[in-house]
Parts: sequence; structure tokens; C-alpha cells
Amino acid sequence: MDVMDFFRLSAGQWNSQRTTHHLPFRRAELGGSIIAVEALEAEDPSVVEICQLHSVDPALAVGGALVTWQGSMAWDKDDENHEGRTVFSLVPDADNPKTGQLLRERGYAEIVPVIGRYEIDDEGGLLLTTEYETMSSIERFWFANPNLRLRTSVVKRFGGFSTASFCAEMRVVEADTPAPSEEDLALSSGAFSAFGW
Repeated sequence: MDVMDFFRLSAGQWNSQRTTHHLPFRRAELGGSIIAVEALEAEDPSVVEICQLHSVDPALAVGGALVTWQGSMAWDKDDENHEGRTVFSLVPDADNPKTGQLLRERGYAEIVPVIGRYEIDDEGGLLLTTEYETMSSIERFWFANPNLRLRTSVVKRFGGFSTASFCAEMRVVEADTPAPSEEDLALSSGAFSAFGW
């Protein structure tokens, strides 16, 4: 599997359930969101534009993705919302197509253009590492089955881990799509119970 295979598998709409652990406070917060992912081919104007934003030759990109989301967290204030969109481009390393740069127009932990690193690991998971001016984040995505994607993230601020999150994301499928098997449902249940849901 290469990085674009992963994003083509991720294309579609996902119902995400999140638990965020605020480590300094020793408290956990629940939340959820709807996430839409569209895989973009290398010649897509948005992929080219992000490469140009970061002064990277667009010919080196293998594709990218458009991601939009809308969600809420349990501790939200009245004026808070968790919605937005981002486009990114994927530029593999010359000597290893399973690793490379992920060029974003906005980051996960800071809303600024940023260049992160990606890696497809030996288990087919996608690992993203991003360094910002004031923090860093590590995210890992993997598929338990085609309709269940799992995600962990850790955000480190000022020398210590401040938040760690786990998300279970179920694909929103059409009515004529086959239902998950009992084995898939058991796997999904186990993933939730391990994190207290």
C-alpha cells in the first residue's frame, strides 16, 4: 500500500467518536464529528496550489486530499465550533515512496500552513508527524476493516504531553451497502470498550 492507496480507502463520509484526554488535568472529554474525505489526483489544481504555497515542484506530488469536518466536544463554550476544511498535497521521498512530506494549507494543532512528515508503516497504518513553532503532533490512522477507521493523536506543548486522543470512525454507507459482519461488529465493540465507551 502506498500513501494514495490509503487516502483512496479513506474517501467518503465518516462518523467520528472521540475521547480526548487532557493529561495535565487528568480528565477526559467526549466528542464527535462528521468528516468527509475526497482523494485528489496529482494534477488537481488544489494539489498544485498547495505545492506552490510551499515552494515545492508540483511534479513531485502523487496526489492529495480535501478534508472537511463539523463536530462538537463536551466542554465547548457557546461561541466554539469545530468545523473547517483543509487541502493537502503528498510528496514522497525519492528513495522510499512509503515516506515523504505532507504539505498542508492548515495544520491539525495550529491553523497555519505547515509541512509534516508521513509514513506508511509495516502494518499499513498512516503515521503523520508535524512540528509547529509552539507544539508538535503525532497522529496514526489505520483500518480495522474497510468501514471502521481508527485514529490516535498526541499533541505535545512546551516540553510535555498535553492531550492524547482516540477516535473510532465509522463509514457512513448507502442503504444498499452490505452491513458489517458479526466479526466486524465485535471488533468495533472491542475498540470502543477499550477506551471506556
